[in-house]
Amino acid sequence: MKKLINDPDAFVDEVLDGLLLAHHHLLRSAAPDNRALVRADAPLDGKVGIVTGGGSGHLPLFLGYVGSGLCTGVAIGNVFSSPSAEQMLSATQASSGGAGVLYLYGNYGGDVLNFDLAGDLADAEGIPTRTVLAADDVASAPPDRAAERRGIAGIFFAYKCAGAAAERGADLEGVAEIAAAAVANTRTMGVGLSPTILPAAGKPTFELAAGEMEIGIGIHGEPGIHRGALETADAVTDRLVGAITDDLELVSGDRVAVLVNGLGATPLEELYVLYRRAHALLDDIGVEIHRPYVGEFATSLEMAGASVSVIRLDNELTQLLDAPARSPFFQQ
Repeated sequence: MKKLINDPDAFVDEVLDGLLLAHHHLLRSAAPDNRALVRADAPLDGKVGIVTGGGSGHLPLFLGYVGSGLCTGVAIGNVFSSPSAEQMLSATQASSGGAGVLYLYGNYGGDVLNFDLAGDLADAEGIPTRTVLAADDVASAPPDRAAERRGIAGIFFAYKCAGAAAERGADLEGVAEIAAAAVANTRTMGVGLSPTILPAAGKPTFELAAGEMEIGIGIHGEPGIHRGALETADAVTDRLVGAITDDLELVSGDRVAVLVNGLGATPLEELYVLYRRAHALLDDIGVEIHRPYVGEFATSLEMAGASVSVIRLDNELTQLLDAPARSPFFQQ
């Protein structure tokens, strides 16, 4: 194992120290331990706050999407571990501008438990909250159990659309409805090529033999739906996009945005090879790509691999997706 770290137990806190020093004009701490961050101008009076959160190890997810036109605050846990309810409450308090707070995060048990508790505490303080869970991972559950699916890279689209809705002054119910619409129209499928190594453990989170790939792997190393010999980029993309188009039931005339995401150790050049094929596959069935995104949007430390996310757009979601946004990791 080779990592540029100091004490593994101090890894997350040192990351946050560096982040706040580098981006102090965009972010500020909302808790003594820095495990709750908000945009520098939070709270925004009269506007809905959006709070997200989750374990570290996925930059730019989750804290990378705190900024104008995106989320207002974030709670940060240890690597692959949920933040505490207290950290979530700190982010909520610092994000509350008097119009309520939307909780928007991935569908993972620990996060759900702690955000529910934080919401109860916030309600007791007079801060109304609503919750929308991202559940875009096609591989993690069949369509008849879609509510059980994990939230992965596709949550970016929910951040973008809900953040734009809040920025333009929508009320809490309206922002929640936009977030839910984005989630309902987003699907993601990924492929893993190598495991990640947790700083504190010093060993891979799972085993994958040389020359193998795993389709549908989760961003924490959760098992996928197919393990076999590594295929060509086009063949892998066919698997990922095929699963998404089938599940989303895309048809000719649909308009979408496409996100090709690297998991941490995949060169950008390879992501563009995947996008090339994804574009061709969608074009073949008459689907219009309104906007592409290619890069690292939700990683798993140094895991090699990629995911493809697709959101089906209507006119409102298109306008919200196109709205300006800025964070330390994203600008449009």
